[in-house]
Amino acid sequence: MASIKFVNEDKIVFATDGANLRQKAIENGIDIYKFVGKLTNCGGYGQCGTCIVEINEGMEHLSPRTNAEDRKLKRKPDNYRLACQTMVNGDVSVTTKP
Repeated sequence: MASIKFVNEDKIVFATDGANLRQKAIENGIDIYKFVGKLTNCGGYGQCGTCIVEINEGMEHLSPRTNAEDRKLKRKPDNYRLACQTMVNGDVSVTTKP
């Protein structure tokens, strides 16, 4: 069982290993999208790049970056991830809407 701490929201969510970060945020009422992303998100397929989050701690507990992330995040810091492409396998700390 992993804990996901959403820093901006001051909320901790628990997830089974292999849980999708975007899905756990949505299930727990955490808004990961900025205004435009709310209107144009792709629904979790890694095509739009609007669900960007910053990983503060626990990067080693996440799945490796996907090809979609490599394309969408090539000019972003290494600790930025697309929530829809990220599987959680341990405790992490996340900042939404970086």
